[in-house]
Amino acid sequence: MEVRIGRSVSRGMLPLLALHTFSEYYRSDEKPPVTAALIAANTLVYLRPSFLQSLVPPMEQVWFNPHLVLRNRDLKRFLLSPFYHISEPHLVYNMLSLLWKGFHLETSMGSLHFASMVASLLLLSQGVTLTLSKSLLLLFDYEKPYYNEYAVGFSGVLFAMKVVLNSQSDSYAYVHGVVLPSRYAAWAELVLVQLLVPGVSFIGHLGGILAGLLYLKMRSTFSGPSPIAFLIRRIADAVRWPFRFLPRRGRITGRGTVGSTRTWRCRACTYDNNNGSLSVCEMCGTNRGVTGLSSFQRSSRSDGIPLDELRRRRLDRFAR
Repeated sequence: MEVRIGRSVSRGMLPLLALHTFSEYYRSDEKPPVTAALIAANTLVYLRPSFLQSLVPPMEQVWFNPHLVLRNRDLKRFLLSPFYHISEPHLVYNMLSLLWKGFHLETSMGSLHFASMVASLLLLSQGVTLTLSKSLLLLFDYEKPYYNEYAVGFSGVLFAMKVVLNSQSDSYAYVHGVVLPSRYAAWAELVLVQLLVPGVSFIGHLGGILAGLLYLKMRSTFSGPSPIAFLIRRIADAVRWPFRFLPRRGRITGRGTVGSTRTWRCRACTYDNNNGSLSVCEMCGTNRGVTGLSSFQRSSRSDGIPLDELRRRRLDRFAR
């Protein structure tokens, strides 16, 4: 869950997270790499070891604050704040939720599409949260606590993932002891978490749910399973497009391609033999590797194939 500014005392829960993650991956036949990478990235950002301190900015520089993001056009706060957590319970709760959702989603849609989906949901959840905060300020002059709120955490993306995971489910889910249809689980959790856990960011969680709904709507309009995957595919096609007009490697003659490992050209009749294991030409019977003049002489004398017959066969071959 997203938590407002303020740190909690460490409770030593990281070994439990590591043990649970290891056991899940050990006993599972499928081991989703993107989910593991996300858990590792969030954990490393929280620990911020000495070798990463020059690359990972301190939390004070990345709190998600709508006012600072818009005033300073601070993309660092916009993009990095989901990967920061204020305490071990905050981190462990979110990572256990990510572990469960990631296993189900990544194994069902594939790692590439799952990664593009997570990137889409992160951008959408942050953008929707920013838009909601600014809209409340403009429409209702409601500045506090949302427009000047400081928040971090991966829970906005997790709420969006819950929406995607439950969108096609007709089963029921338990949300803090309450049984309800799975597709409404995110909305119920939004209300219950707000009531049971003080200090959480309501606008951040709501932005995650709306981002999940927006993602599903966007995905239905694209041919691919993810807007970012669709964009990546289009960019790759655009990059490859100029190379379509370049000549391909090797010359195409007769039935084969010169330079191919499976094709060799007879030096007597210039026929391209597709079977690389043959030691004699399929057309004229000349041994492979024999020079042109000697092979013609051999063909006309020992094999009994006149040169006129070879010329006729060549004309028939090129006329196909």
